[in-house]
Amino acid sequence: MLLWKEIAEESAIRCCTSATRDCKTVAFRLDHEGLSFLTITLPDFGKDFLEALDQGRVDRRLFTGFRWKRGLPRFLGGFLDRVFDRSSGALLDDPCVDAILAIRQLTLMFGKLLIPCSDARVTKALRGYIECEKEVRNADRELKPGDIQDFRRVSALLFGKSLTIAGRKVANREVFPKHGPGSTADMLLGNKKYNQRTWTIRLERVFPVEEMLLANPSFEKELAEIDFLEPGRELPVTVIPVPKTLKTPRIIAKEPTCMQYVQQALYPVILHALRRDDNLRIMLGFDNQTPNQEMARIGSLHGTLATLDLSDASDRVSNRLVRELFAPWPDLHQAVDACRSRKAVILGEVIDLAKFASMGSALTFPVEAMVFLTLIFIGIERELNAPLSPRVVKQLKEQVRVYGDDIIVPVNFVLSVVRVLESFGARVNARKSYWSGKFRESCGRDYYDGQDVSIVRVRQVFPEQRQHATEIISLVSLRNQLYWAGYWRTCKWLDGRIRSVIHHFPMVLPSSMVLGRESVLGYQTDSLCSVLQRPLVKGYRITARLPRDHLEGMGALLKYFLKPGESPSADERHLERAGRPHAVNIKLGRYSST
Repeated sequence: MLLWKEIAEESAIRCCTSATRDCKTVAFRLDHEGLSFLTITLPDFGKDFLEALDQGRVDRRLFTGFRWKRGLPRFLGGFLDRVFDRSSGALLDDPCVDAILAIRQLTLMFGKLLIPCSDARVTKALRGYIECEKEVRNADRELKPGDIQDFRRVSALLFGKSLTIAGRKVANREVFPKHGPGSTADMLLGNKKYNQRTWTIRLERVFPVEEMLLANPSFEKELAEIDFLEPGRELPVTVIPVPKTLKTPRIIAKEPTCMQYVQQALYPVILHALRRDDNLRIMLGFDNQTPNQEMARIGSLHGTLATLDLSDASDRVSNRLVRELFAPWPDLHQAVDACRSRKAVILGEVIDLAKFASMGSALTFPVEAMVFLTLIFIGIERELNAPLSPRVVKQLKEQVRVYGDDIIVPVNFVLSVVRVLESFGARVNARKSYWSGKFRESCGRDYYDGQDVSIVRVRQVFPEQRQHATEIISLVSLRNQLYWAGYWRTCKWLDGRIRSVIHHFPMVLPSSMVLGRESVLGYQTDSLCSVLQRPLVKGYRITARLPRDHLEGMGALLKYFLKPGESPSADERHLERAGRPHAVNIKLGRYSST
């Protein structure tokens, strides 16, 4: 409540209005409704505000649960009056961008607070996963033969050269597996993954176990210990919830170790092939969000580009479409299918999967991007009412981009693209997709009329003692984000709050390992390092110790051979400790402030 009050008052100063009544309203409703007012009710208000901004007026079906005064809600009325006309609810000709930013910051900043949901909400989300499976099957049944033909033809036009390259690498066994850092369905962690003794018959047909699990032929006797699983005995993925918002958790799936191992081998092969194509390198994003953000800014300024957001994006990618995507390249198709899990265990039951894969598979991100890009160009083709050609793709490559479920398309084609996406089973989130007004959002950046109105989000509850390391790290990050967003008065208040938990909170550069205050004024120096002659400051830094996980024998040799590059491992104790830290801590000392 105190943080909300500080930001509200500072925002009111910027916008030449008052937030006194708003602070009283929030205090009253927080007392009566609890934390859900900040994490659910206010974010719903913020979403309604963006909908009104997009449609150019406020109507009575929005802002439920808040009192009205003529054509606008009373809550945040001083800010709303600088954006909409109170008499008619119409968007002003020249709305105040600072007020738009303030309303979004005050309503949305607690929307993604990482607090576990109630059991009822978790169960509802898990049942939603099962329901989504049914909807994917229904969408598959409703596809017409012409739809499938269009998908085959357009995907071959877009990805033909790239997938030919990827298919050749798979056929030539130019794939190098690796283990990911996360947990798996068979509960293997860290170095234990290198001693896995489970393989599937489906994998064996494409990736022989002696090439994938044995460090060299001299360990051939180890083959006797491998348990080869028939399709009916394969371990299903484990569907679990992880914190996302207080309203609903994020649903992900833990893959079996052997499946994840091979998925990690195919991921760089497919990515490398896609990046070799001049068009796809521009239209598909995998590790750089900046192009999406810049296109969103241009779209908000000129109105030529639309930003689309998909709900449950990965869970709605049908495996039928993925099979059609890879079908012309048998080696690649067989490889992708072999490392795809076919079943999932959820709420105590095992279900067959119609989707390609959930979040958790290494191939989900690139494959869903390829499917979405194909559907986008089917929509463009149908709007043009002419067969898609390489020339059209080349003309539009600067106006179309896919990064996960963040999609950007030309406004001229957006309605046709939305129809095609939904006819193939995807679900466009209408409340987070924009093309008619001046607001756009993509990959974490938000713009109105070309101006950045991105907000800073609170991720963790405030720490109460120094032992709350995760919360302290999050609070310091929040403070520094607010500083660079211009909330200097709020930062001064936060500095005092942080110092009450950790007494040393020096001024440092953003590149410093010290948990400190970032500032345009530079950094603090307490002393100089006698060896490196660099400035030192007394403060806390993050420490995390990897769990003990001893590895020797063939597993250790296999880990050595699987390491990319020729240089030694940066961690000399990687055979003694591995995996993800069980916890993080902070340690006081003298460290570089730069």
